[in-house]
Amino acid sequence: MFKPLDILDDKHKVLRQVSKEVSLPLSKEDKETIDHIITHLKYSQIEKMAEKYDLRPGMGLAFPQLGMLKRIIIIVHEYEEGKFKNYVIVNPKIISHSEEMVALETGEGCLSVNREVEGHVPRFARITIIGYDPDGNKVSIRAREDLSVAFQHEVDHLNGILFYDRIDKNKPFFNENEIRLI
Repeated sequence: MFKPLDILDDKHKVLRQVSKEVSLPLSKEDKETIDHIITHLKYSQIEKMAEKYDLRPGMGLAFPQLGMLKRIIIIVHEYEEGKFKNYVIVNPKIISHSEEMVALETGEGCLSVNREVEGHVPRFARITIIGYDPDGNKVSIRAREDLSVAFQHEVDHLNGILFYDRIDKNKPFFNENEIRLI
């Protein structure tokens, strides 16, 4: 029986703390939490399931959002209607990035931020991220566009940074000449 996750609100002080590296392989409990997160994120992107369980749509979650200061991120990317690819990265590090910056045209959202936040969040258009899978195997991923944005957003959570921290208060919106909007 599926039970929605209890995701912390952005007012919770845990979300402002830096997470700790995790030893591998992961514990049975951590692996069960990952499976629960994957199901939650997948259901949140399937309209019928989102309505049934009253879920806000989201494609990523970091362990700190559940009150656990562990460097683990999960992204469930719907790359085609009804088809998902799951990314689970333990102790992720962004090791390279493009010069080019992008921002989501509609702005970013977050399952821990229960309100609309206006503004563009500048992110690298392409990144390479390394880390480990839950069994301790090394992984390396090249991400572009919205997937790159999602990885950067989740890694920020591990460092106590929320997306709206990156919005310029004096100039919250960019035009196409300043940054590529995706």
